Amino acid sequence: MARAGLTADRVTKAAADLADEVGFDNVTVSALARSFGVKDASLYSHVRSLHDLRSRVALLAAGEMIDRIALAVAGRAGREALAAFAHAYREFALEHPGRYAATQMQLDPAVATASVAYRRTVETTYAMLHAYGLAEPDLTDAVRLLRSTFHGFAGLEAAGGFAHPRDVRASWERIIDALDGTLRNWPSAAARPQD
Repeated sequence: MARAGLTADRVTKAAADLADEVGFDNVTVSALARSFGVKDASLYSHVRSLHDLRSRVALLAAGEMIDRIALAVAGRAGREALAAFAHAYREFALEHPGRYAATQMQLDPAVATASVAYRRTVETTYAMLHAYGLAEPDLTDAVRLLRSTFHGFAGLEAAGGFAHPRDVRASWERIIDALDGTLRNWPSAAARPQD
């Protein structure tokens, strides 16, 4: 057997699939090797370490996630773009919990900077927010608000944290409305008195 036709890309994809099954933190070189029916050493010709493997999964997942988001947002602006972005984000997080967890991994700054997926994420996010007319530092603050809201909601939902009988989707839509209102009425940092 030619090591099950292993390549770095095939190993990374298998690790991402395994992450969705068992959780990103439970992905190990040994578990992945077992899934291919090979010894751990066979994988080390394709990945340098567990950290390298997890970084590769993070980059793969970031690319898959931004592909979905960019497709959803294309041709939309304002609340419609915000809603499309939010829905695509939440759906990816719920459908691919291991991959989504990988996107939260703190990558080496040089790796993140060189990543096309990470650059596309920033570009797509800023383009979606363009209709709101925000400038720095408000733009960065708005991105942080959206990311923490989307991440928090998806994490709580995935963990079964919404036990109230109100429909979760209805709450999600109201949150998008609230975010849209906040973004349209964002208090400019330039207009606030400095301490």
